[in-house]
Amino acid sequence: MSSIKKVVLAYSGGLDTSVIVKWLQETYNCEVVTFTADIGQGEEVAPARAKAEALGVKEIYIDDLREEFVRDFVFPMFRANAIYEGEYLLGTSIARPLISKRLIEIANETGADAISHGATGKGNDQVRFELGAYALKPGIHVIAPWREWDLTSRETLMDYCEKHNIPVDFSNKKKKSPYSMDANLLHISYEGGVLEDPWTEAEDDMWRWSVSPENAPDTPTYIDLTFEKGDIVAIDGEPLSPATVLERLNKLGGDNGIGRLDIVENRYVGMKSRGCYETPGGSIILKAHRAIESITLDREVAHLKDSLMPKYAEMIYNGYWWSPERKMLQTAIDESQDPVNGDVRVKLYKGGVHVVGRRSNDSLFDEKVATFEDDAGAYDQKDAEGFIKLNALRMRIAASKGRKLL
Repeated sequence: MSSIKKVVLAYSGGLDTSVIVKWLQETYNCEVVTFTADIGQGEEVAPARAKAEALGVKEIYIDDLREEFVRDFVFPMFRANAIYEGEYLLGTSIARPLISKRLIEIANETGADAISHGATGKGNDQVRFELGAYALKPGIHVIAPWREWDLTSRETLMDYCEKHNIPVDFSNKKKKSPYSMDANLLHISYEGGVLEDPWTEAEDDMWRWSVSPENAPDTPTYIDLTFEKGDIVAIDGEPLSPATVLERLNKLGGDNGIGRLDIVENRYVGMKSRGCYETPGGSIILKAHRAIESITLDREVAHLKDSLMPKYAEMIYNGYWWSPERKMLQTAIDESQDPVNGDVRVKLYKGGVHVVGRRSNDSLFDEKVATFEDDAGAYDQKDAEGFIKLNALRMRIAASKGRKLL
């Protein structure tokens, strides 16, 4: 007899997780608690309650986590200018630690013995969910049905639904969505279908949030972004909450064809995967944040941050948000952001984000020193001679000893 009496399931209300509810009840003879997170996926989450009730679920959690998601996860990540493998803005990756955190909180509140998720055994999400869960509650039991059951296709899932009277739209059971999609306030991702051939171009009608750059307006859109300690707090002078900032930038970016990405990435589990992503607001934030840092950060601080960024991004991609090493790096990154205050003006035009202005009371840009005109003695150009010779000393010595460079 199973020792599992109660399980908290990350529940979307879709086919997979609806099957999981019934499967958990049958396989483990346990009570299921469902948790549905609204992190800005753009779909109505309220129907999840009715679906869960129809499956006999008594404890149902539906939480609006949009502000927490952007404030405590997206914004801290963008302070680091994090990009995985040079391109991916980590839209799916950064949502998983929040969901893990809330799963564990609900498990503690309800006295559950285990948590469960609908991630497959091929992907990164199983790692992210479970690493987070174990970090926050070491003794928690994790049930991953895709690693246990023999339901291996959409057809077998639909058959299971018919057999167990699980309420789904059977009129559409012969139709298969061409893509596996994941959405939140930061991005929407697309995998599967024709994208499984990395030579095949994505269909234009696949994209949900953005117009194609070719069809974007012929007139550019200018916006002013105000930063405080590395985070955007206002657009065009209007103070906005973190989630509202991202919502607004997604709309502005999508309208101008910004944020589309087509990449082949290296998953943590070992395989390569082709995916397409739309991250309009995030693309604007990244460009603008680097711009405000360019005038407010010390050179060596900025360069050190850039050298640490790939490791930081890898931690998030691989599921180590709740690790001590990510926390250590975050502390250093956040400390660097104290002077990152001011305004950045960007021009959005046909898929491009162009920085056209930046200003700050904390700026280290000194016009008197940088000018090409008469600097009135602010910079003595003769100082450069000794600087250059000292930096060339090791190379001059090596050359004098016969070391060959050609």
